[in-house]
Amino acid sequence: MKNIIIGTAGHIDHGKTTLIKALTGRNTDRWEEEQRRGITIDLGFTYFDLPGGDRAGIIDVPGHEKFINNMVAGVVGMDLVLLVIAADEGIMPQTREHMDILGLLGIEKSIIVLNKCDLVDEEWIELVEEEIREELSGTFLEKAPVVRVSAATGEGLDHLIEVIGHMSSDEVIEKDIHTIPRLPIDRAFTMSGFGTIITGTLVSGTIRKEDTLEMYPIGKECKIRSIQVHGQDKKECYAGQRVAINLSNVKKKEIKRGCVLAPPDSMKNTDLLDVKLNVLDSSMRVLTNHTRLHFFTGTSEILCRAVLLDKEEIGPGESGYVQLRLEEEIAVRRGDKFVVRFYSPMETIGGGVILEPNPGVKKRFQESVIEELKRKESGSSADVIELHAKKHGDTLITVAELARLTALSLEEVQEDVRELEEQGLLTVFEMRKDTYVWHADSIREARTVLTDALKKYEETYPYRYGMKKAEVQTTYFQKIRPNVFDRIVEYFVSQGDIRRVEEFLCTPEYEVRKDGVYQKVSAYFLDTFEKAGFDFVRYSEIDMRGTPKETADDILNILITEGEVVRVTEEMYTLAGYMEEAKEKIKAHLAEDPLITIAQVRDMFQTSRKSAKPILEYMDALKITKKMGAESERVAY
Repeated sequence: MKNIIIGTAGHIDHGKTTLIKALTGRNTDRWEEEQRRGITIDLGFTYFDLPGGDRAGIIDVPGHEKFINNMVAGVVGMDLVLLVIAADEGIMPQTREHMDILGLLGIEKSIIVLNKCDLVDEEWIELVEEEIREELSGTFLEKAPVVRVSAATGEGLDHLIEVIGHMSSDEVIEKDIHTIPRLPIDRAFTMSGFGTIITGTLVSGTIRKEDTLEMYPIGKECKIRSIQVHGQDKKECYAGQRVAINLSNVKKKEIKRGCVLAPPDSMKNTDLLDVKLNVLDSSMRVLTNHTRLHFFTGTSEILCRAVLLDKEEIGPGESGYVQLRLEEEIAVRRGDKFVVRFYSPMETIGGGVILEPNPGVKKRFQESVIEELKRKESGSSADVIELHAKKHGDTLITVAELARLTALSLEEVQEDVRELEEQGLLTVFEMRKDTYVWHADSIREARTVLTDALKKYEETYPYRYGMKKAEVQTTYFQKIRPNVFDRIVEYFVSQGDIRRVEEFLCTPEYEVRKDGVYQKVSAYFLDTFEKAGFDFVRYSEIDMRGTPKETADDILNILITEGEVVRVTEEMYTLAGYMEEAKEKIKAHLAEDPLITIAQVRDMFQTSRKSAKPILEYMDALKITKKMGAESERVAY
């Protein structure tokens, strides 16, 4: 069964509420004032079943100009609109504004319901219908079917239901129930014994009983206690349904129309929006920079300032890229439609589409900014994800964060990331907890930075195996987490861009310089250590004969790395062969006697106690020996 939402629109007193009652048998004017005055002030909701089995939720929106903000809120999630026009009056001012708003909010499917046909004759109806066709020419309504009815007498209602059934089954596209759920709130109230109740049209995804969701922008997690769809208890609800949900952990006073219920961390609050804004042809206003406006999207109404990014002004019938600076935070998604009205007097001047729901502050007339917005306007969700990844080249960004920034589901982002990876635009690093992505442009830039840095380092320090990995990160990639940087190093090594020697990084072709200086200094080290034997010499006591300490340090490290020299303690060094000899002698002793002391080691190698003790500590490190009780005694490990 397809769930569809039908809305009404039209001038005040053209019979919208009466038509709904005739279709459903229910009165949607729920407030006493509405019933007394005979006009719809707030949104009214009900439903009816179509002959084909589909269930149609129906929203009665206000026609009075003063309640236009409620009308905009009612359009959320609508699949089909009944534009109600009284046959005895024809198109009126509020009809035109409703048409403009419906067009701006992307409503495509509509039926023109010519109501009150019982009050006029056939000739008059034909004149009014002709006038309607002329008025709607060039709009999204120009091909909409016209159905003549009388809500008061029931005339034409069967035909209207037939047309609605046809359009809902053949033309209305079913909403995506597999993406993240998103429920803009249009009402919140408290019910005795239940607590907080919210209502709204579920515009995407599925919500299940016991789910834990977040209320944006207030940032409160709340649990779904129970769900009702059209007055019936349900375990879950789907996109395209009018729902009432009982929440725990949030109070009615904390919620207002405009809040959105969605999964935790699936959206991000913002007070900035990048948009493409279209000014209506019929508008009498010219939009100038920093104009104060009423901004409507979903069920939200917020005051904002419009910063025109590519034009000095936007006149009737024109469009431009605009950054809206909101006076309150909001949570929206790329692609959401919006309407703007003048601050005073309140009149609809235009609307458009949100291109970026979480931008930074932008300056006017920046060519790179305009190009980016053009791409976002024409691109897919994958294009937007690519742009976000590009912006995070110095940190990388996780798939979870991309989902939060774009308000897409994790599955949708993963699909787009796979597509971009196949195109060679993203490289993916799967970690234990997160999956990071890196843009190809950022990789190219990082490769250049890294190889240039290593080449410069190799020229400056020719007697080192390269630059220490930790130093590379803290110098050039300090914003990237160490565990992620490890994966980046692995990636560049696998690509043949760099080489790794233990904890050193170098260019692939680099070799340690073993010139005359190296030969001279290394020979002197080896000779000194050989002559010292087991009476280890302290490094600080070696006379380097004019060799700079930095050069001597580097050459000694090469000898250690290549296994010719070992570090016995922080200050003592010796030939690797000597320590190998010591290891074998100590193992042989322990084979015969389970205990060995510092004094025995001293005598074994005819050295001093200050050298014997480091020998045993070195053996401890090799797990040949281990300390047992007394400081001077060891047993086999």
